Amino acid sequence: MGAKTFRQARGVVAKAHRLAVMKSDDDRRLVFGWASIAVRVTGETVEDYQQDIIDIDVLEQAVYDYVVDFRTAGEMHERGGVGVLVESVVFTPEKAAAMGIPPEILPQGWWVGFRIDDPDVWEKVKTGEYSMFSIEGTAQREEITEGGQTDG
Repeated sequence: MGAKTFRQARGVVAKAHRLAVMKSDDDRRLVFGWASIAVRVTGETVEDYQQDIIDIDVLEQAVYDYVVDFRTAGEMHERGGVGVLVESVVFTPEKAAAMGIPPEILPQGWWVGFRIDDPDVWEKVKTGEYSMFSIEGTAQREEITEGGQTDG
């Protein structure tokens, strides 16, 4: 990591994380996995491909907004409406503790499940061509220094 990186102020940056599909159900066209991880089980903050860091509280609010306002799946950030969200939970330290899940078991992040309605997209999920989730959105960036302090 360089001397400077960015922390999310609001929302989620496009293509913030690409995470592998963990489970699928062919009969029901369901696919599940991590949409975003903010902090690994080791406690390490995740820096994405654009050198962005999404704080778990910012991610949690962005997820709530997405679930209330959208709930749809897109294809490669090009076309929407290929599926619908059927499962969503943001694992924060507080929620994990309330469920009795030790901190070393799950990362801090967003777990999702989608039903894919588009047959062509589902075929790409089944063949492994589409093997990851990629979140999309907008945000205001705040530059932070090595010590984690924001410059704005």
